[in-house]
Amino acid sequence: MPGAAQIGFIVLTAIFYYLLFREFRLALPKTALTEDQRTRFTRNMLIALAGWLVFVYIWSRFGIFKNFSIFPVNAAPVILIPLVTILVFSFSKTVKEILVHIPQENIIKLQVFRFYVEVLLWALYSAALLPVQMTFEGRNVDIITGVTAVLLTTRISGFMLLDKMPRITVVIWNLIGLGLLINIVAIAILSMPTPFRVFVNEPANTIVTEFPISLLPAFLVPLAYLLHILSLRKALIKK
Repeated sequence: MPGAAQIGFIVLTAIFYYLLFREFRLALPKTALTEDQRTRFTRNMLIALAGWLVFVYIWSRFGIFKNFSIFPVNAAPVILIPLVTILVFSFSKTVKEILVHIPQENIIKLQVFRFYVEVLLWALYSAALLPVQMTFEGRNVDIITGVTAVLLTTRISGFMLLDKMPRITVVIWNLIGLGLLINIVAIAILSMPTPFRVFVNEPANTIVTEFPISLLPAFLVPLAYLLHILSLRKALIKK
C-alpha cells in the first residue's frame, strides 16, 4: 500500500475535522449558551471523535471490517453509527443555535476535501489496490462537489459567487452533492466481495476496510454528508 496514500488519509481527516471543530469553537461565544454548556459541547465532540477513532482502529486492525464472510455485520457499524450520530447531532437545538453564527461559505468551503479524496483514490487505483469505477476515471464524479465548492466560495476583489446565489440554489447544490456522494458509496458497496457484488472487475474494494484507509468510510464520507446537512439546515433557518 502506498505510504503516501496512507499518510494522505490521516492528514486529510485530521485537518478537515480540525477546521470544522474550529468553526464551532469560533461560533460558540456568539451564542446564548452558558459557559458550562459551551464547555460541555466542546468536550462531548472531542470525546465522540476520539472514541470513534479508537473503535475504527480496532475494528480495522483486527480484521473484523475486512471479514466479508459476515457481511453486512462487518460494515454496518462503520456506516450506521456515524449516520445516526450525525443526524441526531445536526438536528439538535444546540447545533441550530450555533449554525446561526457560522457563515454558509465556511461550511461549503470545507467540501474542498473531496477533491483531495479523489486524488488519493486515484493513487490507490494506480497502485492496483482499488477498482477503476471508484475513481474519476471510472464512475466516481464526486470530485465535482470539491471543485464547485471552491468556485462558489473563492472571493476575488470582494466578489464571491455564493453571495449572489439565492438560498434555493444553495439547497439544490447540496442535494446534488448528496446525490454524488450516494452514487460513490453505492458503487463502493457493490464493488466489495459480497453476494451483492455488481462490479466484478479486480481488485475488489477491500482496501477501504484496512486502517488508515478505513478513515474514508468511517470519517471522510460522514464528514461529507455532515457538511451537506449543516449547509442545508443553515440555508433553511429563517432569518
